[in-house]
Amino acid sequence: MRTNFDFTPFRRSTVGFDRLFEMLENGGVAGGAEAYPPFNLEQESEDRYRITLAVAGFAQDEIDITAQQNLLIVSGRKQESEGRQYVHRGIANRSFERRFALGDYVQVKAAELRDGLLSIELVREIPEAMKPRKIEIGGASAQARIGDQHAENENSKERAAA
Repeated sequence: MRTNFDFTPFRRSTVGFDRLFEMLENGGVAGGAEAYPPFNLEQESEDRYRITLAVAGFAQDEIDITAQQNLLIVSGRKQESEGRQYVHRGIANRSFERRFALGDYVQVKAAELRDGLLSIELVREIPEAMKPRKIEIGGASAQARIGDQHAENENSKERAAA
């Protein structure tokens, strides 16, 4: 099942969410899994995202959130209420498990259940060593400075050895 929503603008501005967008474009189902509960994926800033799931009727202790490397699993186990007889049951009361593929360096920061909506905050934190850095382009004067620094280091090593 294909969706009518075009995720191309999001693909251009995000890195590491390719698998998630592919899953969304294919209707959010993987291998025939159900599409319950429905969810929204929001981009709040360049490196901040929010997944909101509609989990009406579930209490906080009936929902589990597990974050593994590149995988977020949200599951809910509804406890049967004994002694109730329903004439019509339109509110879903079934257990669920939703899996979200996360990009590299994406971490779950917080989760909140309010008014039947479970919001999960995601942040992409790239380590300093992986971030781009500006490299100064040197010329003849830069080479001379590097040579002077090298000579100073050699002199300080000779003084320390003596």
